[in-house]
Amino acid sequence: MRISSIISGKKVETISASASIHDLVNSLNSHHVGALVVSSDGRKIEGIVSERDVVRAMPGKLDQLIGMHVRDIMTVEVHTCTPDSSVAELMTMMTELRIRHVPVVDAAGSLISIVSIGDVVKHHVSDLDSERQALRDYVAGAN
Repeated sequence: MRISSIISGKKVETISASASIHDLVNSLNSHHVGALVVSSDGRKIEGIVSERDVVRAMPGKLDQLIGMHVRDIMTVEVHTCTPDSSVAELMTMMTELRIRHVPVVDAAGSLISIVSIGDVVKHHVSDLDSERQALRDYVAGAN
C-alpha cells in the first residue's frame, strides 16, 4: 500500500520559523496536531517542530521559553517521503529514526502533506483486519 492512500484529502499545517513559541503551542492546540512543518511559503520545508521539541526545550530554559521562536527549537534535518513510498517503508523509517511525523513531498521536493505514526498504525491495523476477514472467509468457504 502506498502513502498516497493515507494522505488523500489530508491537509498539512505549517508555521513560520520566526513565530513565537506561544504561537506554536496555540497552533498545535487549535489544529489538534502533534507537529507543524516549518515553512515560510507552505511549499519549501525549512524544518519541523513538534510537541516533543517544546518539551525538550523546557528544562533549564523555562524562563527563556516565552522569548524563543520556532527556529530556536525546530528540527532542521527533516526526513520526508513521497506519495509513492510504501507504508511498510515509512513504518521502518519512523521506527528506526524514532520519529512520529514525516512530511510528504512531490518529485520537486515541495510539501504536499504529512503523515503521523497514528496514521500509519491506523492504516496497518485496517490492513490486518481486512486480511483476517479474508482468511476467515476463505476458511469458512472451505468447509
